Amino acid sequence: MTDTRDRIEAIVKNHDIVLFMKGTALFPQCGFSSRAVAILDHLNVPFETVDVLQDPEIRNGIKEYSDWPTVPQLYVKGEFLGGSDIMMEMFEAGELQQLIEEKEIARVG
Repeated sequence: MTDTRDRIEAIVKNHDIVLFMKGTALFPQCGFSSRAVAILDHLNVPFETVDVLQDPEIRNGIKEYSDWPTVPQLYVKGEFLGGSDIMMEMFEAGELQQLIEEKEIARVG
């Protein structure tokens, strides 16, 4: 597990925004992942995705890493925020937009 944990940690630390999800940003494999991608797309921020369906070690390891039982999982500047429901609540309250501004993440376009 240490090797997998190290891989996850490197991914989280090397990207301002990373979404561990089922599928890819262009082809999400579940509704929750699709909603998470839609929120990030709406915010016009660059983000990295990790398809947990392609790597069983990451799929299981990310749940242990975050102590969160489900995917998708969103990390912003190394901080775990939660899954798509929490993302939606934060987005609707304006908290996600505020966090992105506070963390000085440049928007695209």
